[in-house]
Amino acid sequence: MSSTTDIKDVPSETSAPQGLKPASFLVSDGTAGSRALPETTTGDIKQVVKEKYGQAALRVKSGGSSCCGAAAGNGCADPITTGLYDAIQSSQIPEEALLASLGCGNPTALAELMAGETVLDLGSGGGIDVLLSARRVGPTGKAYGLDMTDEMLALANDNQRKAGIDNVEFLRGEIESIPLPDNSVDVIISNCVINLSADKDRVLREAFRVLKPGGRFAISDVVTRGEMLPEIRQSVLAWVGCIAGALEENEYRRKLTAAGFGQIEIKPTRIYRAADAREFLAGQGIDVDAIAPQVDEKFMSAFIHAIKTSSAENATAGTGETKACCGPTCCN
Repeated sequence: MSSTTDIKDVPSETSAPQGLKPASFLVSDGTAGSRALPETTTGDIKQVVKEKYGQAALRVKSGGSSCCGAAAGNGCADPITTGLYDAIQSSQIPEEALLASLGCGNPTALAELMAGETVLDLGSGGGIDVLLSARRVGPTGKAYGLDMTDEMLALANDNQRKAGIDNVEFLRGEIESIPLPDNSVDVIISNCVINLSADKDRVLREAFRVLKPGGRFAISDVVTRGEMLPEIRQSVLAWVGCIAGALEENEYRRKLTAAGFGQIEIKPTRIYRAADAREFLAGQGIDVDAIAPQVDEKFMSAFIHAIKTSSAENATAGTGETKACCGPTCCN
């Protein structure tokens, strides 16, 4: 039986270079342009995400696709969301689950899931990665999907029924406050969702909390590489991630470490160039050729992998030494 569990919502500059118009916070509206939100709060961002993903689910239900950015109206022919799932995977899930995908990677294929494991997908959308994970962990395992958007949850439950997979449960809630107990999950996956959160530190702390000791954090997300002007970052991320919120790769490592994770790896899976976003950026009045040197190879989809290790293990990683913990703050 398909199920959705309810929880209570938890509240949780510089001048532009030539060819680029200043923007504060760009949100794709499904056309070649975008709209700016000059003063955003966590609540603003959350509401925009809910609206955007709710609309994407409704488009899929009416026979369209969920694509973001300039591709939304013309079949998702973009280098971010296309070609992520092979023919075998696509044949294992309903077409609506594939059409609803707004991801930037394929974490299920990279997470090395094993039979009997419990998997949690943060921001599960139409359920594609949950359903694929459920097949991989088999009847002795379980796959949870967590999403805050009613329309996506309804679509995911429909897709589960069509797929005939029983070891799945979709939860209503927010990734900043995961409705599962401590030490209850073997693997956390996510597909281009954590970049949307206004409180990524809290998301990572929550992920660490619900993982079992030795559990794996194995997600796909958009990350940036190196420094760049804020206007360039915001405009390109409005295309790449639909909302400008991706972390720089070294900042991602620092946040994972601060949350308690160890053995952190960030591996690019797709690297983007300004030419890939030409239609979208031109729609904002941006000279793509002028900004190309500041964009190319600085934006990428990546597979991010980390382990829930003890604080002592993190403190001595790479040193060859063993260090005992020393009280509540452990080895400070």
